[in-house]
Amino acid sequence: MRRYYPVIRVLSLVILMFGLTMLVPWGLSYATHDGAESAFDEAVLLTVGTGLGLWYATRKEKRDLTIRDGFLMVALVWTVLPVYAGLPLMIQLDASFTDAYFEAVSGLTTTGATVFEGLDNLPVSINFWRCQLVWLGGMGLIVLAVAILPLLGIGGRQMFKAEAPGPMKDSKMTPRMAEAAKGLWVVYTLISICCTLGYRWAGMTWLDAIMHMFSTMGLGGFSSHDASFGFFDSPAIELVSIVFMLIAGCNFATHYLVLSGRSLRPYVTDPEAGAFLLVTLGSVVGIAIFLDVHEVYPAFSEALRYSAFNVVSIATTTGYANTDYALWPMFAPLWMLFLSSFATSAGSTGGGIKMIRAIVLYKQVYRELTRAMHPNAVHLVKIGNEVIPPNILFAVLAFGFVYMVCIVSMTLALSFSGLEIITSFSAVVASINNTGPGLGQVGPATNFGGLTDFQTWVCTIAMLLGRLEIFTLLVVITPAFWRK
Repeated sequence: MRRYYPVIRVLSLVILMFGLTMLVPWGLSYATHDGAESAFDEAVLLTVGTGLGLWYATRKEKRDLTIRDGFLMVALVWTVLPVYAGLPLMIQLDASFTDAYFEAVSGLTTTGATVFEGLDNLPVSINFWRCQLVWLGGMGLIVLAVAILPLLGIGGRQMFKAEAPGPMKDSKMTPRMAEAAKGLWVVYTLISICCTLGYRWAGMTWLDAIMHMFSTMGLGGFSSHDASFGFFDSPAIELVSIVFMLIAGCNFATHYLVLSGRSLRPYVTDPEAGAFLLVTLGSVVGIAIFLDVHEVYPAFSEALRYSAFNVVSIATTTGYANTDYALWPMFAPLWMLFLSSFATSAGSTGGGIKMIRAIVLYKQVYRELTRAMHPNAVHLVKIGNEVIPPNILFAVLAFGFVYMVCIVSMTLALSFSGLEIITSFSAVVASINNTGPGLGQVGPATNFGGLTDFQTWVCTIAMLLGRLEIFTLLVVITPAFWRK
């Protein structure tokens, strides 16, 4: 057990920092007298107290983390923090542990699925905390930890390596992990401020603007209103949301390179950005034409408005809705759900397998087709001018296989529990892609509150698998990981 003390020591500091983030909704609760003051009092004390207790018990363990420690650390952060994140929900709303944990996981993994109804009537600090979780989870609490923990004498390189999304880590950004994390957070914060101002300009109140900025930048889709963006019914607000959802769907390392180099060239050279925008905006136009042909809306301009907002929302795995798109002809919501599986870039706050993996898989399939016709020719898989090494190719193929196995097995588990197949499939896809709303019983006009505890836990596991890109979590539960 003692060999895990260094991991517990780092975890204790992450828990402590996380407890301090609760002070923001705590302060808001006291300022607005919304009735949730005592809930945050208890939650802050329990979280900070646990962090301090664990730190005191392991304070003398100061060795550097290994790769194995890194994987364990990441898995623990994303599974343990939701316990503390759910405390205000359990205390104030009398929610069950299952529902509170699901809601907290949904926030931190930037999924945006909810089990609560009557959001408009919740204490404002509770809604603020739900949305703040999305913002914190968006860039990743690990990255935050990497930026801050070096100040406390803790190297975070291994955590960053385990957390970094996508098959190809961005080596051009900066050689120092702490600097990279700080750079990403600076960019993330600057764009977040612009998003808040955009929402305020478009007509939101300051509180609504901040809360929806949180869930827009984190691509999490939590809202302070049951009707989501249908509550505002404002094309201007929807336009601001679309712009910032597209920005958050791109690699933040690319945004960092653009701002630090004061040049737009990184956007042009980024192999994902062009494909992401082409696929997403092409789908917007295609779905708009489809809705117009089927006369879902009286005018094409109206079809384009609803298509643009909802397609971008689901493709970027945000999960906002301004209408019940489940009532559209089935092709449209299915296509949107399919887009959520791959559209966003690696290094963004979106979910799914990421565009870079989709490009690699496409090029690998094309190579095999070409090889069938020309077996003696040399075929290389390239991204830009860079040849993809065989080990990355195999890793992407393995990831694709495990991703499909997870979807099929969890869909069968939900179906076995009594859910009809459309709800089962869409709930799993929406959870593992960190999208939020699915179809059927978990569609945009309803939520996950009607699921049984077993079904809720299946979706919770799917969200964690999706956020940790499957392997990070699966590695930790293999017997080989725990052998000395």
